[in-house]
Amino acid sequence: MGATQALQAAAGIPALEVRNVNKHFRDPVDLHVLKGVNMAVGRGEFVSITGKSGCGKSTLLYILSTMDTDYDGELHIDGEATRNADRARLARIRNEKIGFVFQFHYLLPEFSVLRNVMLPGLKLGLKTHEEVEHRAMALLKDLGIADQALKHANQVSGGQKQRVAIARALINNPVIVMGDEPTGNLDSHNTEIVFDIFRRIANEHQRSLLVVTHDQDFAKRTDRIIEMDDGRIIS
Repeated sequence: MGATQALQAAAGIPALEVRNVNKHFRDPVDLHVLKGVNMAVGRGEFVSITGKSGCGKSTLLYILSTMDTDYDGELHIDGEATRNADRARLARIRNEKIGFVFQFHYLLPEFSVLRNVMLPGLKLGLKTHEEVEHRAMALLKDLGIADQALKHANQVSGGQKQRVAIARALINNPVIVMGDEPTGNLDSHNTEIVFDIFRRIANEHQRSLLVVTHDQDFAKRTDRIIEMDDGRIIS
C-alpha cells in the first residue's frame, strides 16, 4: 500500500463509494435501471453483489469501473470524485486504482503469460520495464504459475488463465479489484483456488474486492453480500 493510500485508509476513507446513483436507458423508451443506489466498500473488504439476471448488477459495475459516465449521482474512488473527471483522468484512475477480473479472461494470445501481466504496468508508465517485469514475475510466483510465464497465453489451462488475469489485475497495486462473474467459467476446484486468492488479496494485501456473482456459495464466504433487485440494493 502506498503512502497516500495508507493515510486515506487510516482516515477511514472508503476504497469506493457511490451516493444516490440513478441510471436510465432512453432508447427506444425510458428505462430506469438503477434507482438511488448507495453503497461503500471499505479498505481490505471482500464484498459480493448478487441478484437475479437483469437486476442491474452489471450496469452498476460498469459505472463503478468508470466506463459508463452517463448517470446521475456521485462516485468516489479512493476518495476522489470521478463524476466530472475528463476522459484522460478516468483512464488514469482505471489503470492506477482499479484492477479487473472478468468471466472471460481477455488475455492476448499472441503474447506470453508474463507479457500479458506486464501490459497494464507498462501502460501506466510509473516504473521501468525491468521493475514491471520483476513485479509480474513475483505475482505469478505468488499465484503458483511462475513456471508458465514464458508460454503463450493460449497454451495454459482455463484455471491458469484466470490466475494470469488476477496477476494482471494486481500489477499496478490497485485500491480495489472488481470482478464480473470471475468464476463463472471455472470448475469447482479452480473456483476454490480463485476464492482463496481473493481472500488472500483482501486479508494479506489489504486490497478491496467487489465481485458480481451468481454463485451463492462463493458469495456466502465473502465479508458482505450486497443483494440487488429491480435496480435497487435491498440488503
